[in-house]
Amino acid sequence: MSLGSCGGTPRVESSSQLAVLNDVSLPLPVRSDLVAPDRVALIGPLDTISVDVFNVPELSREVQVDASGRINMPLIGAIDVSGTTAIELSRAIEDRLRNRYVRNPNVVVNLKGSVSQVVTVDGEVKEPGLYPVTNQMTLMRAIASAKGLSDYGRLEDVVVLRTVNGKRYAGLYNLGAIRRGVYDDPYIYANDVVVVGNSPARRMFRDILTVAPLLVAPVVALIQK
Repeated sequence: MSLGSCGGTPRVESSSQLAVLNDVSLPLPVRSDLVAPDRVALIGPLDTISVDVFNVPELSREVQVDASGRINMPLIGAIDVSGTTAIELSRAIEDRLRNRYVRNPNVVVNLKGSVSQVVTVDGEVKEPGLYPVTNQMTLMRAIASAKGLSDYGRLEDVVVLRTVNGKRYAGLYNLGAIRRGVYDDPYIYANDVVVVGNSPARRMFRDILTVAPLLVAPVVALIQK
């Protein structure tokens, strides 16, 4: 499949690695794509949890984990919860209460709100890392979350990788074109990977992009291997 060149539009052709799609948007993820499979739900900084102590309502509460990964509970003080599961934390709180204050405590911990829905921003940005995805997250906002491009980052070298129904897709974008309003700032979803700069993802497009720079529209392709 190929897209013809017309009036400044880059001419792109499929390669052994990429099958160019007749579309300028990455496909939308389905529900199962937004949750990483077989991943233990770990409590982390800034997550919100509920702690219910059976028959001791004054100890039951909803609390947000602080930035250092701790919560504070009456009677037992600060507890390091980062990296634990809800069941592990329940047992830890029971142990502390049992040793001092409550006979045969029964504690249930639930993860109420998580910031584990994240996008990975990597490559030539000032602060690569994982960033929370909100309902309004776009490519430009994801780059801004990483404090913008580094001195070596190129506006036209931005690739978004996404998995939909087990298939891997890649979209090549030009931030300069988005800033000028040439095309829309694409939405970013949980588990997307944004890579800025020269990378294996960007080099896949080298074989199919015959006219540069990318100005009129993004190039979206299915990764074939």
